[in-house]
Amino acid sequence: MKQSTELKSAPRIGLALGGGGPLGGIYEIGALRALDEALDGLDFNNVDVYVGVNSGSFVAANLANQVTTAQLCRIFVRSEAEVHPFHPEVFYRPALREYGNRLLAVPKLISTAINRFVNNPYDQSLLEAMTILAQAAPAGLFDNEGLHDYLRRAFTMLGRTNDFRQLKHRLYVVAADVESTEAVCFGAPGFDHVPISRAVQASTASPGLYVPVDVDGRYYVDGTLRKGLHASVAFEDGADLVLAVNPQVPIDASAAVRAGTMQPGDLTRSGMPNLLSQMFRTMVYSRMQSGIAQYARDYPDKDILLFEPTRDDAKLFFSNVFSFQSRRMVCEHAYQMTRRDLLSRADELEPKLAKYGIKLRRDRLEDEQRTISTSLYGELLPLYVAKGRKKQAEKGKLASGLSNVTHLFSRAQ
Repeated sequence: MKQSTELKSAPRIGLALGGGGPLGGIYEIGALRALDEALDGLDFNNVDVYVGVNSGSFVAANLANQVTTAQLCRIFVRSEAEVHPFHPEVFYRPALREYGNRLLAVPKLISTAINRFVNNPYDQSLLEAMTILAQAAPAGLFDNEGLHDYLRRAFTMLGRTNDFRQLKHRLYVVAADVESTEAVCFGAPGFDHVPISRAVQASTASPGLYVPVDVDGRYYVDGTLRKGLHASVAFEDGADLVLAVNPQVPIDASAAVRAGTMQPGDLTRSGMPNLLSQMFRTMVYSRMQSGIAQYARDYPDKDILLFEPTRDDAKLFFSNVFSFQSRRMVCEHAYQMTRRDLLSRADELEPKLAKYGIKLRRDRLEDEQRTISTSLYGELLPLYVAKGRKKQAEKGKLASGLSNVTHLFSRAQ
């Protein structure tokens, strides 16, 4: 009897990265660095398919362009530019051209309102007619053209590419078409001629915050309007295992108060931007949870492993991306949080990962002295990490001392 010589194809692995703005991108870099160190047999610059939305598209595009997780940490967290510097302010440049165009439209809008009132004064009051001036409000506060310029320069040097078609592996950048509301995957056939830098600019254009991005006469904004992760894009491309990182999680204020990461009422007192952020995160997170459940039904023979922040950690929610120290803290926090998550789920993850030739390095996860800095440079612990561990150690000693005293008293009695 002849034995079959047909070789079984190697499993395909995908990476899906969610949104969350610049801070979400910093979180993803820390989480990916932890995963990169802990998963033997997986090269994050050599996965079969990358899917990114919002800040996740920025990180995915860099990984697909052979920027390592270590380089991501050095360039975007520690500001150690290899070729040209990156500044978070590039995300927040006022949309001056948009402001100017809207101001120029004001006289015509006023004229239109007055004519409507004069021609039909009984239909609406002059004040009601003047509501047409709402059209003078800008479509976005900021212009992220600077992000496109930065990535265009970064991807057209050092052997990298700004062309989806020239990448070694598939990259999909998801944005939403403003007029049709449909999700569009830049990098897919029909959309792969768009420069990667322009696609990332479109995907990161959060509505209201950024002016919609014009691509071939259509206007695009943040793809999280449709889904939080878009992991199904990787599955449809043939991925058998998808590693997903979702930094956009709403804070559970009650749990955060119990955990000691915030005070009662901090969220409400923090103002409208944080309240709007909480509402948006809640909407995206709810849809994402439904999507994860749907993946299990639609792709029963495939696996998705999700990594995200805990909901009781206000440090991430209230962090300031403009602060260098804050960026390092968020990245380190994401790194340590992901390491703890991997270790706590090790028994569950190991057999799943083994199917794809990936081994979980428990020895690295159990190393309590390991940080991003020590793994990259062999540096001493960052000050904020060292202080936190010192406090935990002192609490442990105090608890142990009290226990010993109680034991002595009980023996004396």
